[in-house]
Amino acid sequence: MHPLHRLFNHARQYRKDAWIASLYSLLNKIFDVLPEILIGVAVDVVVNRKESFLAGMGVPEPRDQLILLALLTVIIWVGESLFQYLYDVRWRNLAQNLQHDLRMEAYQHVQKLELAYFERNRTGNLLAILNEDINQMERFFNGGFNSLIQVFFGSLMVGGVFFFLTKELAFLALIPVPFILYGAFWFQSRLASRYTSVREAAGALATRLNNNLQGIATVKAYAAEDIEVQHISDASNVYRHNNAEAIRLSAAITPVIRMAILAGFTVTLLYGGFMTLKGELGVGSYSALVYLTQRLLWPLTGLAELTDLYQRSMASIQRVMNLLDTRVSIEYAGQALPIDQVKGDIRFENIDFSYENSGINPALQQFNLHIAAGSNIAFVGTTGGGKSTITKLLLRFYEPQGGEIRLDGANINGLNLQELRRAIGYVAQDTFLADASIAENISYGQLNAKMEDIIAAAKAAEAHEFIENLPNGYLTQVGERGMKLSGGQRQRLALARAILKNPPILILDEATSAVDNETEAAIQRSLEKLVVGRTSIIIAHRLSTVRHADCINVLERGRIIESGTHAELLSKGGVYADLWRLQTGELGAHVSATLIEPPNN
Repeated sequence: MHPLHRLFNHARQYRKDAWIASLYSLLNKIFDVLPEILIGVAVDVVVNRKESFLAGMGVPEPRDQLILLALLTVIIWVGESLFQYLYDVRWRNLAQNLQHDLRMEAYQHVQKLELAYFERNRTGNLLAILNEDINQMERFFNGGFNSLIQVFFGSLMVGGVFFFLTKELAFLALIPVPFILYGAFWFQSRLASRYTSVREAAGALATRLNNNLQGIATVKAYAAEDIEVQHISDASNVYRHNNAEAIRLSAAITPVIRMAILAGFTVTLLYGGFMTLKGELGVGSYSALVYLTQRLLWPLTGLAELTDLYQRSMASIQRVMNLLDTRVSIEYAGQALPIDQVKGDIRFENIDFSYENSGINPALQQFNLHIAAGSNIAFVGTTGGGKSTITKLLLRFYEPQGGEIRLDGANINGLNLQELRRAIGYVAQDTFLADASIAENISYGQLNAKMEDIIAAAKAAEAHEFIENLPNGYLTQVGERGMKLSGGQRQRLALARAILKNPPILILDEATSAVDNETEAAIQRSLEKLVVGRTSIIIAHRLSTVRHADCINVLERGRIIESGTHAELLSKGGVYADLWRLQTGELGAHVSATLIEPPNN
């Protein structure tokens, strides 16, 4: 389906606005063409006086004819200006509304896509679609549609005047039009693929820029500025090359159209002049036709710019529509899950899961686990053992290829996805903070949170003291991704956020892995209070974080190889005991072998 057709089908609520805007464009073009006709009539009045066209219409006196022409000129200019204002407002508002709605719909759709989609697609390319591609569509609706309508109807009206005055000359003057239109469509068909390449190159460049800016500290630390400049240069050169290919073709349109216009204008000038000299055509009619020839053919030079704008927009619209057509594989709808009724009993039953493009090694295989409501469960083990995968499946970031996960006896696949996630507090290793205030970050996702509750949560997370020392306290802006705060401060805010949410289920995924000992101790004190009375899942490399858990599970290659309390696991002398001795200074034989095993998701 054509991109424009797809867009119109998608934006049905704006069809009335589009029709009204098109009507205003048509009326403006009618008034725009009339002045050239009035020039011919004025010449006819001056030359023929009482035998002029207007005299035959019942206005015999030349003076009265000129006064009438002056009045008509005022009316025509006022009408043209009025409808130009009306169509300009309509088209621009339509462009802005459609741009806003389409961007919001695309962004809302992107948020519903599973995490695997973001692993397959570059963030920069998504940013280019949500920003530049939608802006490109808006530019076309701002002026392109109006220009197309006016060129089309203007040509029809002028052609009608030609045929009314002299059919013979009309056929000759209109000969270039089919060639102009054919040339425009010929160029257009060849520009389409080139502008698709341009948009893809723009997305790749945006991806590289976004990645580098996010990792600017690493770039500087490794003195890799020159290397990254070269990477950006390479991506920018690809974009420039693809654009140059399109420019070479689009730049040729106007000169070709000009030559066709020259032929039509020359025919009118010479042949019409000969007819006037022979008395076969009136002087006024000849004057009008000379002006109208330019009015008929010259706007067609705008087809070059229109074709260029049109193809850029179609490539952009296609990318936006393709994004909207991406299937949401994890459905949001499902059985209601009132948060106050969630007990937190969780069962993993024969779970099989592998990440895309991960080879033959599964992240989890025939995984079974029961987490009783209100219990405090921990997962430890080597990197790639499957610890974080368990929490991602529980949050339904991914769907298992086999088996079921049950919450209070109900398969989570049948539960309302947002209500499921509202029942889970999630504190990750890589803390996300919005570019907002401290208070807004703590109350993230809870718009009705009271300030006293925010402060209480911060105190419980032992974050209140450092917040009070900030320039504006709880109103301090944290900057993009919380860059104005230290890692420990960001982690405490994430913990305060989970405390304020007060969920029946809590997930802590390496919540203390990147903080110092003092911050870890503060967070640990907060955790001891936070896990009470709720189902808690703690993932950690630091065993000191989980030593008080009700049950500690050691994962290796997607399976639980050991399970028990801290004391029970130490007494077994297995993998956990070796890990404990390693972290407390005594290296065991088994853990040495385990740590050099190749990682497995």
